[in-house]
Amino acid sequence: MVISADFDDAPLRAFLDARFGPADHYRLERIAGGQSNPTYFVTHGRRRMVLRKQPSGPLLKGAHAIDREHRVLSALHPAGLPVPRPVLFHDAPQIVGTPFYLMERVEGRVFSEGALPEVPTHERHAVWMGLADALGHLHRVRPDAVGLGDYGRPGSYFERQLSRWARQWQESASDPITELDELAGWLADNLPPDDGAVSLAHGDYRMGNVIFHPTEPRVIAILDWELSTLGHPLADVGFCAMAWHTAPEEYGGILGLDLAAQGLPTEAEFLARYHAANPAAADVLPFHKAFALFRFSVIFVGIADRARQGNASGADAAKVAPLARRFAIRALEVIAGGHPDHPGPTPLA
Repeated sequence: MVISADFDDAPLRAFLDARFGPADHYRLERIAGGQSNPTYFVTHGRRRMVLRKQPSGPLLKGAHAIDREHRVLSALHPAGLPVPRPVLFHDAPQIVGTPFYLMERVEGRVFSEGALPEVPTHERHAVWMGLADALGHLHRVRPDAVGLGDYGRPGSYFERQLSRWARQWQESASDPITELDELAGWLADNLPPDDGAVSLAHGDYRMGNVIFHPTEPRVIAILDWELSTLGHPLADVGFCAMAWHTAPEEYGGILGLDLAAQGLPTEAEFLARYHAANPAAADVLPFHKAFALFRFSVIFVGIADRARQGNASGADAAKVAPLARRFAIRALEVIAGGHPDHPGPTPLA
């Protein structure tokens, strides 16, 4: 779904004409959905591109790192990883109001819900396995081999990330969430020892942030790299595991569904497939799943804050904001030992 652009795009067309030569056909459309960096389809002559920019208005320090997204694409695409080909990066705000970059548009399938309602039942298991394969292959890439050896600080990843997201929660103007406070305290008290594992961590790797081949259960483009850094591979795995710990109405999870009847894998099957693609990875612990839910909870807090300021990038920002508390509760369920495949999610107020 696309909607009209929300900025004067005359300077952008002039910029593209100057860069690529005048084009008879030009079109700019904002892509509806998404809660991070505003995204647009750009057609300029025969070029079909995607533009990503920062949201307008005040931003948290280090958030919406457009330059980092472009750098990752520039490193991974020549190495053969499934990412869109970057076209250009422009750091001045005069053209579209913020820094932005352009990448080639990849044609394929995007699934926003873990239940995969658009996919025939007998193909859903393979799609989830494709998601696991792509993540395992990504984590096997050595950052220094693709020019990303200085992309972050190796070691103590969870300690640093927990500090960052806890601070963001503390600095938020949102109403108190006691469950989120309890979760932050548990995570701080239960940090696992640093095992030295380092990979390129995507930071938000999940079904809705990849493009699948038009007909095959194969990831052809990993999107939305704004939270990426050098980190621990199990952070990304924990993020994927959120689907088994959140309900369909909670941002498209699969908790409470009859997985076998729906053709969906169990969490154990997904994790086994990931480990087959990345055999060096350690086992996923409740901490990794709870941490993923915690971070996403704080992301929802940020969406709520931006909605109050009027500059959230998603039209449904006010609707997803209450998920901050829900995800904190789900994390506490993980900590308490709730089974990922139990017959129904706990009702939440």
